[in-house]
Amino acid sequence: MHTVAVLALDQVIPFDLSTPIEVFSRTRLPDGRPGYQVRVCAERDEVDAGAFVVRAPWNLEGLQGADTIIVPGVTDPTAPLPPAVRDALRSAAADGTRIASICTGAFPLAATGLLDGLRATTHWRAAGLLTALHPDVDVDPDVLYVDNGQFLTSAGAAAGVDLCLHMIRRDYGSAVAADAARLSVMPLEREGGQAQFIVHDHVPAPQGSELEPLLAWLRENLARDLTLADIAAQSGTSTRTLIRRFREQMGTTPLQWLHRARIRQAQHLLETTRHSVERIGGQVGFGSATTFRDRFKRTTGVSPQTYRRTFS
Repeated sequence: MHTVAVLALDQVIPFDLSTPIEVFSRTRLPDGRPGYQVRVCAERDEVDAGAFVVRAPWNLEGLQGADTIIVPGVTDPTAPLPPAVRDALRSAAADGTRIASICTGAFPLAATGLLDGLRATTHWRAAGLLTALHPDVDVDPDVLYVDNGQFLTSAGAAAGVDLCLHMIRRDYGSAVAADAARLSVMPLEREGGQAQFIVHDHVPAPQGSELEPLLAWLRENLARDLTLADIAAQSGTSTRTLIRRFREQMGTTPLQWLHRARIRQAQHLLETTRHSVERIGGQVGFGSATTFRDRFKRTTGVSPQTYRRTFS
């Protein structure tokens, strides 16, 4: 039987803690046998879970010998990782244990150094902070989960269910995973990524950024056919300086920022108007409806029509 150890850190998010416990505990194989044994482990006898206190039946030694370790999210992702927890996770990784995080559980996992050089995700609201605190991690805020083989990360809340179902499918195949999905009242595969759930007033800029006036100008001119040279001229800098400043302050390029701002404005229009997809594409600066549809799906994971059906 596959053993899953769920690590309850201080200030654990109850939803994230319960997700793997429920999904894995209820998984059954075709002959009715349970597919997983679940352990809840913690460094201390009692763990603060906000509205209540968790008493875990296993200490950190319960991580040893587990096939999979799950790190749920925590309310304060900047909290230092206890050395004993860090050492236990690194030791488990060295033994080949699969380790996955849910939501802001990516922060304590990243604090071990195990995600350095790897693509990872977390809740979209925390993605910028994860990038700032752990620059060696390639943070992708637009997906529901990332599977690097031994190390997996997921976005917030329900994305933890997506990740658990994905791991069940890896372990036992699609039929067992589909049955687990039905028990969770979830599709085995959701269409799109978490980009479709991101609020889209505008792409955020660091507070006090010298780019703020330029970003405001870009938001006001999304419909224009802007080139890198046009943006550099507006900022009064060379294209090389502009690119460098965007990389330093925004973590992306000017044109990538512009494309994402256009898609977020398109999301808003799809939700709040009855304008055609073609008209919205033109309103946000795409030269053709085909280009708009392609870019929208690459960014959000779904087509404009699907997004409108879901959120309008």
